[in-house]
Amino acid sequence: MHDPFPIVPPEWLPRYVQPVAEYLSLQTLPLHIHEVTFAFCLYYGIHQFFAPFISNLLVPRTYASFSSRTRLSWNVHIVSFVQSTLICVLALWVMATDEERKNMDWSERVYGYTGAGGLVQALAGGYFVWDLVITLQNMSVFGPGMLAHAVSALFVFALGFRPFVNFYAPTFILYELSTFFLNIHWFCDKLNMTGSALQLYNGILLLCTFAGCRLGWGSYQSVQVFSDVYRAIIAGDSVLTYADAELGKLSNDTAVDSTSEMMRFAGNRVVPLWLAGCYLLSNLTLNGLNWYWFGKMIETIRKRFDPPLGTRKPEEKELDLVNKEKDKVLVEGTAVNTPPPSLPTTPYANSNGEQNDYMGAVKVAGTGKHLEVAQSEIRKREKTIGSARAA
Repeated sequence: MHDPFPIVPPEWLPRYVQPVAEYLSLQTLPLHIHEVTFAFCLYYGIHQFFAPFISNLLVPRTYASFSSRTRLSWNVHIVSFVQSTLICVLALWVMATDEERKNMDWSERVYGYTGAGGLVQALAGGYFVWDLVITLQNMSVFGPGMLAHAVSALFVFALGFRPFVNFYAPTFILYELSTFFLNIHWFCDKLNMTGSALQLYNGILLLCTFAGCRLGWGSYQSVQVFSDVYRAIIAGDSVLTYADAELGKLSNDTAVDSTSEMMRFAGNRVVPLWLAGCYLLSNLTLNGLNWYWFGKMIETIRKRFDPPLGTRKPEEKELDLVNKEKDKVLVEGTAVNTPPPSLPTTPYANSNGEQNDYMGAVKVAGTGKHLEVAQSEIRKREKTIGSARAA
């Protein structure tokens, strides 16, 4: 299946990146460098401009109340939400419509190449380049775990440009199906929806998709790719290669044998041991992180709900309610620090010996969620302060 990306790269861009691609043995990178660049710029633009704009439009007070650290994480989660949606839709479409991909044998899964598979790894690679950059810039926020994930993911998808296991690009990017629900869960926490029905149902979907896509599907496909790579190592270069001078000049109207086109970048079809070892190590790192994060996710989700499904303690629930009530208080007229109801209010004497009960000037109006300060007391207080300054 040919690359369906609608934007044609400028002529100078593939030529510019060709020496780097040859040095790194990434033969198909020049064919997709414009897609990698497009993805990086798209996610950079979302993080820098779209995320702040849409947040200030939809939740201006909440967004303004965030610390710089939380605001950074919020913007990153918006990027992740958009990326996981786009790349999973594309990967599922390629897996459903690429007939050449469906009929690949083990050697074609290791050495083969299709334009559609290259598009998936290019858009994913552009995102992981952005992810690596933002992680390195904010190591104190994201930590070594996210750095290991960014490096491993970028390395795995970059190898597809050799091409090497290009077949598995749409397969492993389906890890991102669970990221959609993970971001919703995180947004619920920041929007004061912790413990809500939405977060509960979303949490169930999150655990199901994470376990199904990353642990079940991901572990199974890891075994499959390990098996294919092992067979390639054992087979060595015993299989003849294709040598057609026209293979590099294919277009959408060219009629050639599909197997020849898929294997046009196969070369001598030898898998170096360092390549196999690095790929498998990166794959194992990603799988190990998935199992670790799954345990943390279960622990985190249970803390947000009451027993028997959750582990939240009664005092934690009461504290949450108190904090929510504090957030609802609005004081008009002046800044007032109110004592607990159990403590008596004490009148204060001004410079003329008069006693002013400022705390008694605070009246509860409406439902008890709105505080209003009597205007007479404010004027009296301002007059007293003015007299004291004059004296």
